[in-house]
Amino acid sequence: MSDISVGAGSPAPPRNKGGLRSWLRVTGSVGPLGIATAVLWLSVIVLLPLAALAFHSFDNGWSGFWDAVTAPAALDALRVTVLVSVVVALLNVVMGTLVAWVLVRDDFPGKSVVNALIDLPFALPTIVASIVMLSLYGPQSPIDVHLNATQPGLVVALAFVTLPFVVRSVQPVLIEADAEVEQAAISLGADNWTTFRRIVLPTLVPAIISGGGLAFARAIGEFGSVVLIGGNIPGKTQVASQYIQQQIEVDRPVNAAAVSVALLVISFVTLLVLRLFSDRSARKEQATR
Repeated sequence: MSDISVGAGSPAPPRNKGGLRSWLRVTGSVGPLGIATAVLWLSVIVLLPLAALAFHSFDNGWSGFWDAVTAPAALDALRVTVLVSVVVALLNVVMGTLVAWVLVRDDFPGKSVVNALIDLPFALPTIVASIVMLSLYGPQSPIDVHLNATQPGLVVALAFVTLPFVVRSVQPVLIEADAEVEQAAISLGADNWTTFRRIVLPTLVPAIISGGGLAFARAIGEFGSVVLIGGNIPGKTQVASQYIQQQIEVDRPVNAAAVSVALLVISFVTLLVLRLFSDRSARKEQATR
């Protein structure tokens, strides 16, 4: 009877080692030691390096930081980076959703191979992507398309390395989507476009936004895939990561740190907005159930 008196939803306090193991299995909690270990690891790997970078960027004071970030060359690099990253994110939102749709809803020979190829940019060193793009779109292009040292070249290279973020965000949602609702809409006279716009797209929007935001955040800090195809032309194709490398090469590490902090802020704000949007969507979905 004493066991029945325990409140519903509250696990009984462990009485021995076996009870402790059972409690851990039920609650999934790792306890104070596990939490402390996770926080320590996060601090050593992420927080301390970021804090050191931020501290170094202010070696010349706030005015020095501001001068480094607002220097004409730095602003040009940041402008090119943000502009190209936005274009890449929008492009991959459309094409990544289409690729995810084809992989989920259509059957064709070699589908498993294509599905595996989507993750290839995750595994390859990004410098390989730049070599591939230069071989295909460089001065010796076998298809006579020359994109080296142009912003379209940057877009193509960044689209290659960021496509998986959208595909892998949208694909699981499409797999779990209720096809019966779509079939019901079609049986009531709705065409394919109306069914997609009214039924499928609202379900996919959170995943599409999440994938597009991750693609943007990834493109913001990309270096390897654009280092060869981009040409590193100041004000035209020089992205922020290349500007940072240039500042280090000319022995201006404080300027490099300041622009790095600016990139970190842009990426962090993007990821924070995505997290808030994801939490809001999850709460809204739970409320409708």
